[in-house]
Amino acid sequence: MNMKMKLFSYNQVDTPIHRLSGLTKLICFLFLTFAVMFSYDIRVILAVMAFSVGVLRLSKIKYSQIRLMIIYVLIFVLTNAVISFFFAPEQGVSIYGTRHNIVSLYGGYKLTWEQIFYQVTKFFKYFSVIPFGIIFLLTTNPSEFASSLNGIGVNYKAAFAVALTLRYFPDVQRDYRDISLAQQARGLDLSHKAKFADRFKNALLIVIPLIFSALDRIELISNAMDLRGFAKSKTRTWYTSKALTGQDYAALAISSLIFIATILVSVFVNHSRFYNPFI
Repeated sequence: MNMKMKLFSYNQVDTPIHRLSGLTKLICFLFLTFAVMFSYDIRVILAVMAFSVGVLRLSKIKYSQIRLMIIYVLIFVLTNAVISFFFAPEQGVSIYGTRHNIVSLYGGYKLTWEQIFYQVTKFFKYFSVIPFGIIFLLTTNPSEFASSLNGIGVNYKAAFAVALTLRYFPDVQRDYRDISLAQQARGLDLSHKAKFADRFKNALLIVIPLIFSALDRIELISNAMDLRGFAKSKTRTWYTSKALTGQDYAALAISSLIFIATILVSVFVNHSRFYNPFI
């Protein structure tokens, strides 16, 4: 199968990360994400980001699998930075309590070192979370993850819905690619040579049949589940259930220690969520 068709879907490779339980990876993801979102200390954020990149390399995820996601996130983060500056150009000054002007801009805006430091910190906050999401999504077997959720008390119908959602990403990508190639074979121009308005209109000709194909698949899966008596019993067994091992407990310990360390730095070192280098 083409690697482009494997984007955002489970990638079966034998690595220490893949061998972890889906429940373990979910808890670790939540611990590390909360740690990054809580802290505005760029030193902590960069340390967690380096850790996340190391884990990403350990999981043997190829750049070709995540390139599209990285591009979208980069566009989002840069757009967010520009909009944040124009709507709140004094946010950094307000947070750090000092002002070091760099240059006066058009319309009375003033660029300060405080604002730059604040937005750079936000930039790395967003990017330090992305690897964790990628790792969780591409290294977790949806069925095994659903069984783990059910094992901690989540209703198996809700757990199964989560598994179906994770499995749905590659199906949607495959359908989009097939419909796009079929439309282009009929003369639909989606290249950069076409005008933006024409490309937008032509893209709708792909999205609409994609929506109908998704609805057809939902109906097909629902009928198949009903015919097999899904949700008639209060409990069910799982073929892919996995017990926690020593590696799982070690991963949970590491992620929890990182989360606790982040809280301790904010409380006892910075006395705030923000690291202030201007004092």
